[in-house]
Amino acid sequence: MPTWGEVLKELKALQDQKQPAPFDFLRRKYLAELHEHTNRDTVLYATRWTQPPTNIPPEFVSISEEDVHGLMEVFHGLSSGKLDLIVHSPGGSPEATEAIVSYIRSKYSEVRVIVPHLAMSAATMLACSANRIVMGKHSFLGPIDPQMILDTPLGRRSIPAQAILDQFDKAKEECKDVSLLSAWVPMLGQYGPALLTQCREAQDLSKELISEWLAQYMFKDEKDATEKAKIVANRLADHKAFKTHNRHINREKARIFELWIEDLEADKILQDLVLSVFHATSHTFSSTAATKIIENHIGRAFVKMVTIRVAGPKPPQQPQIVPKRVPSAPTAPSPSDLQSSIR
Repeated sequence: MPTWGEVLKELKALQDQKQPAPFDFLRRKYLAELHEHTNRDTVLYATRWTQPPTNIPPEFVSISEEDVHGLMEVFHGLSSGKLDLIVHSPGGSPEATEAIVSYIRSKYSEVRVIVPHLAMSAATMLACSANRIVMGKHSFLGPIDPQMILDTPLGRRSIPAQAILDQFDKAKEECKDVSLLSAWVPMLGQYGPALLTQCREAQDLSKELISEWLAQYMFKDEKDATEKAKIVANRLADHKAFKTHNRHINREKARIFELWIEDLEADKILQDLVLSVFHATSHTFSSTAATKIIENHIGRAFVKMVTIRVAGPKPPQQPQIVPKRVPSAPTAPSPSDLQSSIR
């Protein structure tokens, strides 16, 4: 299996050979080989969130409405009826995730989500819309409890909806003692009057969506699909049980939650190719301006990029980030060309 270091050596060899766009070439080579192995349409959906710089605004690496346009680009020309979706994402908008799932399911009746490393939050929701999830020993899902993005005196923060509700409940109890009001007023003053309702509705939406998808797709052949789906959704959304939104759920825990999990290592060739795609993608993020890549096995791609401009001899604390979109990357070599290049 090409490791992270071996993929890096392969990239350096391509650069020494003056291969145009070596990062794109290598990703597409392995995506094409993965498609040839599975005979399924293969799409990569990955973001830069685990590579530096860490100060890229979250909207550049999160699931967003724009991703539907990316999927429209890469689904064009695919027709196998079966999809392997490789997901590496911190999550994002549940509403955008709903639109993405709706679009994917208008195209495919059989969907398998492959998690090479992390699919957290709304990306876990996306994974739960699949018929099956493929995970390795190094793969993780995450809780789906919604996060509220709030402007606070400490800056913009992501706060669990359940934590806000719990804080209000604690405030109501403690403020029965009038002497404690002065301590609570500054904290509660940063929240708008509609926030409690928004928190409850966001929780309901996350659980409603994942319950619907699990019952309709992953559990569709089970007699108690609807009830089972609700139980799984409630467990994944239980902030009090997880204690933090960033808790990792490995495949053993995912099976305890009764999700349909396949071991990546069960198919050695699949494992090698998936991890090669992931390593090549990680190197792309580390060495280029790409922050999000949506790409298929025939080389069609939708790439979001940022350029960090640094003024003066020392980098400023908040570099200027200029977004760029690449609607369609250059066409990848055909599978036959890829095979000949390996020989």
